[in-house]
Amino acid sequence: MGRHREFDVEKALDAALCVFWRKGYEGASYSDLTEATGVERPALYSAFGNKEALFRQVLDRYYERYVDYIPKALEMPTSREVAAHMMSGAIDLNTRYPTHTGCLAINGVLAGSDEAEPVRQALIDSRAVAEVQLRERFERAKAEGDLPETAKPAALAAFLLAVLHGMAVQAKAGFSRDMLEAVAEQALSTWPSKSS
Repeated sequence: MGRHREFDVEKALDAALCVFWRKGYEGASYSDLTEATGVERPALYSAFGNKEALFRQVLDRYYERYVDYIPKALEMPTSREVAAHMMSGAIDLNTRYPTHTGCLAINGVLAGSDEAEPVRQALIDSRAVAEVQLRERFERAKAEGDLPETAKPAALAAFLLAVLHGMAVQAKAGFSRDMLEAVAEQALSTWPSKSS
């Protein structure tokens, strides 16, 4: 018969999420995770499996609870509004919590050892999904006449993600919300329009 779990799994996941967000995957030690969650290492293993399995659960939670602006952005009526909503949502998320700035997915993969390769690949795969969603949305915008014929949806998707990822790194490095908003404004000033 299994032992009764003596901790709140939801609270433990939230605490682990904050640790991974602040320190990245490899920077987060088991000591960090046990201290933040208040759960001893054997109980963490029992509840979540290894560190990679815990991180994957945390990542799912992050996307579900914090990155909800992406599906909303994809529903915006114009491609420029899609880009603006994505940048606004990212700026808010990247600067909302002073103790863990930036983006968990970007912070989690900036550097890693060979042992962390499966986690790095999972983060790369999740960003690839976002890129496909953006490219498809911008292809639709082009077909609807929202973007000029010369627009390149794949390049626009890659550009937007490059700006978003750069802003996440800048937020982690201490850039202010005002500066990130100026970066977004600059990026939007180059957005192609029907008259371009």
